[in-house]
Amino acid sequence: MIDLPKLDLIQPDWPAPANVRAFSTTRNGGFSQHPWNSLNLGGNCGDDSRHVRKNRQLLEALLPAKPHWLRQVHGTNVVNLDGDEETLTEADASTTVNPGRVCTILTADCLPVLFCDKAGTRIAAAHAGWRGLANGVLEATVAAMDCNPGGLLAWLGPAIGPRAFEVGQDVVDAFTNTHVENNIAFKPHGDRWLADLYELARLALTRVGIKEISGGQYCTYSEQDKFFSYRRDGETGRMVTVIWLTD
Repeated sequence: MIDLPKLDLIQPDWPAPANVRAFSTTRNGGFSQHPWNSLNLGGNCGDDSRHVRKNRQLLEALLPAKPHWLRQVHGTNVVNLDGDEETLTEADASTTVNPGRVCTILTADCLPVLFCDKAGTRIAAAHAGWRGLANGVLEATVAAMDCNPGGLLAWLGPAIGPRAFEVGQDVVDAFTNTHVENNIAFKPHGDRWLADLYELARLALTRVGIKEISGGQYCTYSEQDKFFSYRRDGETGRMVTVIWLTD
């Protein structure tokens, strides 16, 4: 009998209904070798495809169906998984009302954001790097859910933290030119700035009417033993954040 690795999972700390299931993986518990060690779930970051396949099999053993992988492009497109479409879709968020459909986001510093309504009838997952956040991916995801935003819950998964994400003036301008209140998410750091993705997400979600926002306590950059970080390592793996409904 093969001794399979034990996956190190993060469960969202949010008041979701019992039929909403979700988790984020860490970098631990898979088959990949350095620098993708060990639970790399990204298929396009240079890792041995055999290791990625075995890692994805470990993931799929925890899910009700195969995850719906997106071709993430740092945009704002949201795909609806209520139909029968199973092909890889160019999008940065997905939503569904169908039990068993798994919304899936890959990250390695960008912010994964999960959504559900308080009735447990609709879910969504969004990939929010700074470009997606600035362009409105979270707002687009909420709109695609077609729910009263006041009845939604949001959870902010593991991302690069506010003490590690150094950016230039162009990033500051991308956020503050449209919403001046976003300036509270930036702190001077020499001739550059430190950006708080978590705070930028909270501000965006609050603007569209979501009142209950959880998570946001991790830093993929500084917690090297737990997370992959593209900003820190360059060549590295990807974590996954998933959400689905049960019957």
